[in-house]
Amino acid sequence: MEKNEILLVYGDDPYAMTRSIAGAAALADLIGDKKKRIGLKPNLVVARPADEGATTHPEIAGALIDYLKEKGFNHIVILEGSWVGDKTRDAFRVCGFKDLAEQKGVELIDTQRDSARPWDCGGMQIEICDSARQVDFMINLPVMKGHCQTLLTCALKNNKGIMPDREKRRFHSLGLHKPIAHLNTLARNDFIVVDGICGDLDFEEGGNPVPSGRIFAARDPVLNDAWAAAQMGYAPGDIPYIGMAEKLGIGVGDPERALVRELNRPKAGSLEVRPGGKVGQLAHYIDERDACSACYAAVVFALSRLDRAEISRLQGKLAVGQGFRGQGGHAGVGNCCSGFARFRPGCPPSGAEVLEFLRG
Repeated sequence: MEKNEILLVYGDDPYAMTRSIAGAAALADLIGDKKKRIGLKPNLVVARPADEGATTHPEIAGALIDYLKEKGFNHIVILEGSWVGDKTRDAFRVCGFKDLAEQKGVELIDTQRDSARPWDCGGMQIEICDSARQVDFMINLPVMKGHCQTLLTCALKNNKGIMPDREKRRFHSLGLHKPIAHLNTLARNDFIVVDGICGDLDFEEGGNPVPSGRIFAARDPVLNDAWAAAQMGYAPGDIPYIGMAEKLGIGVGDPERALVRELNRPKAGSLEVRPGGKVGQLAHYIDERDACSACYAAVVFALSRLDRAEISRLQGKLAVGQGFRGQGGHAGVGNCCSGFARFRPGCPPSGAEVLEFLRG
């Protein structure tokens, strides 16, 4: 897998999807030496199940552990520290990682209880937990989701979990963006597998999951986050730490430079889970007929970026889905709506592209 590639797989089976990605990336070849200590870093910010949109599906970690062990890698640990105010041990239990670790015979490391020391991270002193520094190859397992302060949390921000709580508090006093960028000058991002199954619309604690039905992998954390931001309707400049990380030489911040390799095509079909909460409110502006999750999610993310005045100017519902093939109408999203008076092409389009269409 090349540094500028993003591997993308659609579906509803996180285990099978992850196995597909690991094989396509030739992950074993990227790691190399079988003696390396491999870390899996999920997002377990709170003790809430993955289907609520905040935390990494345990099946993703399970698939990677099975793949790695089959390839002869046996030095595997799962390490994470929940946010200040929650206890990691509760998240390990509620999110299914305690059971997973016992079943697979891998060590769980609670970084809230770990020792740490300061390191020079691109000119900024940042404390990093010793367990993270002892890993030879880190597999970052973030959730693609919204955040109440930084708008997006994905690969770069997920590395806050390898710091002690006192350093997490300091990050907030420094404004988050600059320290997040500097942290990643030293934090390992050897391979990234992003849980894009149902990340939350705009809050890191979950509660408003958006059914997106995808997992993607990358080697460049900056390019990964820039591309993820576009899927959620943001430009890289909307997320300051992306540009800061690029200037620090961590990676590429232009999503247009990503070489996206799809391993399959989105599966059409009416959504099995009807959205509620904020997502359910936005669903009132969507006419969905046999839409794939990724296309539907792009519309939800785009609508969430509109203000009340922009929403009020929408004329009727936005059509999305294969059920509109060969039909006409006012406005639609995706190639399936090519017969409409106005439509945004793409299969699927990104949230940023849909947002541009809605504001055009």
